[in-house]
Amino acid sequence: MTTTDTRPAEPAGIGAVRRPRRLRVLGLMVLVLVVLGLMCVSVSVGTRDVGWDAIVAALGGSAEGFDEAAVAKRVPRTLLAVLAGAALGVAGAVMQGVTRNPIADPGILGVNMGASLAVVVGMASFGLASATHFVWVAVVGGGITAVFVYVVGSLGRGGATPLKLALAGTAVSAALSSFISAIVLPRNDIAGGVRSWQIGGVGGATYDSLTQVLPFMAVGFALCLACARGLDMLALGDDLAAGLGERVALARGGASLGAVALCGAATAVTGPIAFVGLVVPHVCRLLTGPGHRWLIPFSALGGAALLTAADVVGRIVARPAQIDVGIVTALIGAPFFIHIVRRQKVRSL
Repeated sequence: MTTTDTRPAEPAGIGAVRRPRRLRVLGLMVLVLVVLGLMCVSVSVGTRDVGWDAIVAALGGSAEGFDEAAVAKRVPRTLLAVLAGAALGVAGAVMQGVTRNPIADPGILGVNMGASLAVVVGMASFGLASATHFVWVAVVGGGITAVFVYVVGSLGRGGATPLKLALAGTAVSAALSSFISAIVLPRNDIAGGVRSWQIGGVGGATYDSLTQVLPFMAVGFALCLACARGLDMLALGDDLAAGLGERVALARGGASLGAVALCGAATAVTGPIAFVGLVVPHVCRLLTGPGHRWLIPFSALGGAALLTAADVVGRIVARPAQIDVGIVTALIGAPFFIHIVRRQKVRSL
């Protein structure tokens, strides 16, 4: 006698086994503590050693001494690392769910580079300078690029397979990077800032930039969380999800808009940081299983932890200089990307 397995398919990732609720709650609490601990380390550790008395004084509003001033600069930097990491982690989880692609990521699918090109064009042609303007153009640029990559990856036999989407995203990213270079090279007035920004980092964080991008991140996170059930249904396939009453186009469009908003907001203030959205969701599924109602908050905390830790490592390993966080995440994410591709045995249809 044969039976048919009607359980939902795993939505792009490893570790699809459902975990007990108690284990997931415990994991969430542990991640919260990890993020808080890393924030404390980020504020206290840097290229300049400071004592706890300076940290307490700086957190109390004092910035009179060199140590207090150093700590005061680290606080917005730490907050930006937490927010940007959370945004990229959630964006990666949602993109993997929307495309049912285990190697989907804002960087691999070209969304980061599309947002970067939009920001550079805004700086060079329209004189944009504020984080608010950067966010708007980054969201628009990232959205257009995401649609273009998906359309290109859907062409031909087999539709939008993981490998075709990854290749399309990589090709589009390379082309957009060339466009950015063509725009920046003749413009010495913006060349230095753009090159530094393109590496990806959180060192230029200010409270003003944080308050300007926070609403976009909040809206993006709310959209992604609202579409969590729809993403679980999409894992069954469009036809079956529609047959069960799910509005496939609405779920996919809402989730994609939320992911692009998160990615655009993060890119606007940090530059294009890759691989956070790839690594974090895969690791979080080991704790949560495939359900997005748990995966999204786990990915937010995991992304915040990863980017904050990467920033701390970048400040320590090259003292008295610093390594931008985008370089550290690339060193972590590139081998992980190769591992995922080999594990999933992606077909080239």
